Amino acid sequence: MSEKKNPVSAAAEKIAERAQEAISTGNEIPGAPGPEPAQIEEPAKPRGPLPPKHDQRGPETVSPTGQPTGADQDKVAQGGAYLTTAQGARLHDTDHSLKAGPRGPVLLQDHHLREKITHFDHERIPERVVHARGAAAHGVFRAYGAAAGITKAGFLAEGAETPVFVRFSTVLGSRGSADTVRDTRGFATKFYTDEGVFDLVGNNIPVFFIQDAIKFPDIIHAGKPHPDREIPQAQSAHDTFWDFVTLHTEATHHTLWNMSDRGIPRSYRMMEGFGVHTFRLVNAEGATTLVKFHWKPKLGVHSQVWEEAQITSGMDPDFHRRDLADAIEAGAFPQWELGVQTFPDTEDQMFEGIDLLDPTKMVPEELAPVRPVGLMTLNANPSNYFAETEQVAFHVGHLVPGIDVTNDALMQGRLFSYVDTQITRLGGPNFAQLPINRTHAPVNDMLRDGMHQTAVHRGVAPYRPNSLDGGCPFVAGADTGAYIEVPVEVPAARKVRDAAASFDDHFSQARLFWLSMTPTEREHITAAYTFELGKCWDQAVKERGLKVLANIDPQLCAHVAEGLGLPAPEATVPLASPEPSPALSQLGHTWPVDGRVVGIVTGGESGLDAVREARGAALDAGMVPLVIAPSGGKLGSGSDAITVQRTFTTARSIEFDAIVLASAPAPAPDAYGARDAKTDDRARSTGVDPRVLLLVTEAFRHGKAVGAWGDGAMVLEKAGVASDAPGVVAGGATSTVLDGVTELLAGHRAWDRFTPAL
Repeated sequence: MSEKKNPVSAAAEKIAERAQEAISTGNEIPGAPGPEPAQIEEPAKPRGPLPPKHDQRGPETVSPTGQPTGADQDKVAQGGAYLTTAQGARLHDTDHSLKAGPRGPVLLQDHHLREKITHFDHERIPERVVHARGAAAHGVFRAYGAAAGITKAGFLAEGAETPVFVRFSTVLGSRGSADTVRDTRGFATKFYTDEGVFDLVGNNIPVFFIQDAIKFPDIIHAGKPHPDREIPQAQSAHDTFWDFVTLHTEATHHTLWNMSDRGIPRSYRMMEGFGVHTFRLVNAEGATTLVKFHWKPKLGVHSQVWEEAQITSGMDPDFHRRDLADAIEAGAFPQWELGVQTFPDTEDQMFEGIDLLDPTKMVPEELAPVRPVGLMTLNANPSNYFAETEQVAFHVGHLVPGIDVTNDALMQGRLFSYVDTQITRLGGPNFAQLPINRTHAPVNDMLRDGMHQTAVHRGVAPYRPNSLDGGCPFVAGADTGAYIEVPVEVPAARKVRDAAASFDDHFSQARLFWLSMTPTEREHITAAYTFELGKCWDQAVKERGLKVLANIDPQLCAHVAEGLGLPAPEATVPLASPEPSPALSQLGHTWPVDGRVVGIVTGGESGLDAVREARGAALDAGMVPLVIAPSGGKLGSGSDAITVQRTFTTARSIEFDAIVLASAPAPAPDAYGARDAKTDDRARSTGVDPRVLLLVTEAFRHGKAVGAWGDGAMVLEKAGVASDAPGVVAGGATSTVLDGVTELLAGHRAWDRFTPAL
């Protein structure tokens, strides 16, 4: 039942074709706000709404009860050339209230004013308590068939194609916070399967702070801004967070992941996803297997360095959502493989001494390899943020036949919490009828009425059994696709508020993670703890934090203590000696360079042939070249003219994965401090625009690839960057430099540039 060809494939092909068409016409750089260029004068000739941009599409057009309507997506969007009321009456004026004379009071009878203002007053719904800041995209999941032996879920059958909607998010910040803060990221995927909706609601970290959902309000209250001053925003570097996690030490493992580079991803496209919990799968014969879900990005797992993340938060707080949307618009569709770690469904639900019901523990891939079962491609941006990204409602309990839950106490609490919060956020129990949440399977649920009911139910007997509606709806059996919970035996036990003894180990896996890091990654973790604890005011919180670190690693504790000006305490538990897991490190691999952004710096009209060559080479490699020049507009003339995408004023190193220098630009006319604070007036004496020097020095400091040919090599000298430094490609032909930079980008950064002390 899952073999039918999905319409999203054709839509994705159309988006890719349009992206390629844009490249061929010289408009390959994403970010245009509308599908057509704007006119200088206000348009006066009536016309209908513009179509969406080539990279956008809305939810599939199904009814509130999951029936395909066959309607074009433009039939569910606004229509007509004229402004109307919500009831469709055309309006001749929306700029003036109805008054008793031009200077008189506004009349109560102005129904248009009241409708417009009332709707505006209620535009906002309560934001999510957690994961408020998010970005999303549509896509398709294609199953390999590798999971067919362990689950009867139709969307995992070989060749099955399933539409998906994925929302990425931060946890602590409000909707107005920055993307690149140090935080856990949400990675929630809605599969619109033929058998109902399946939601895989996870994070970019495989473990969580707590073992039981009853502690969820505590960790979130501790991480959120202090309730008296409402600061700091979207940060864990404050007293209440560290007060909690240093007392509640089961949070240690997750906290260590957050202090690593995983806490500041380079891009959503380069971020792993984890289901966190252990799920139970059941196959067609009724056999069960325990699994953990993993999303593996095809571009590899990469992060920003700390200073880069701080600059990004100020320069472009929308960095991650812009990166995702621009990549899709450019046709560089991000992809992830869905994989599973499998474990025998034993009575004790342990594996190699690891309790599979403890969400603060993970299973190293060296002990249980991740087995790929399908490929997800995100190929379309939402057409409306509120209707789709904001109103999408995920729930751990949205399951399909073949996938069941376990007794993980955190998961059990989420089964209640998600429905409860959607009722508050989305105004009632009918949130599943919002277009983005509608299942693509037929619905006959006997649920009726309630706020925002949009289905028009028929019949007189919304109950079972009945005869007045002909007995409909009927219950299904296992042979007709019913969802049937796995009949797991529940052992006789006393009612207690307790946890298994295996849950008491709070440090061995944190030590496993630390020992699996490279020296460079350990330096970053040390710096993160030093910064975060250094931002705490209370001395007792700092000292308690060091006691926790002593139980992870004495060297880590000593270096952080040195930064805090405090003595390093001794460990209070025996240090574990786990085998390191190389899979936990982000370094030491190479990855595709698809969608990487290369900044090409030029001073103006000279050397344009080399700039064209560099652009062409970057595009051929699947990368996005952005030309950076003293001012906007075009360089050259005629059909070979080059569009300037960034100027020295608007460019900053954080936007680029690599910088290449085609010339040595002299200071531009606006290169003085009163006009642009990035300009150091003293640096003008170098003969190179100071903002170009800043661009190069920042990129170099952050470990990014830097290339130069011709006069561009002089910029390296003026910036104090050695031409033979790691990650620098200087001299030779343009193509040689681009080849060298492309090779460096496969490793993401020139890690040899960092000299660790640990």
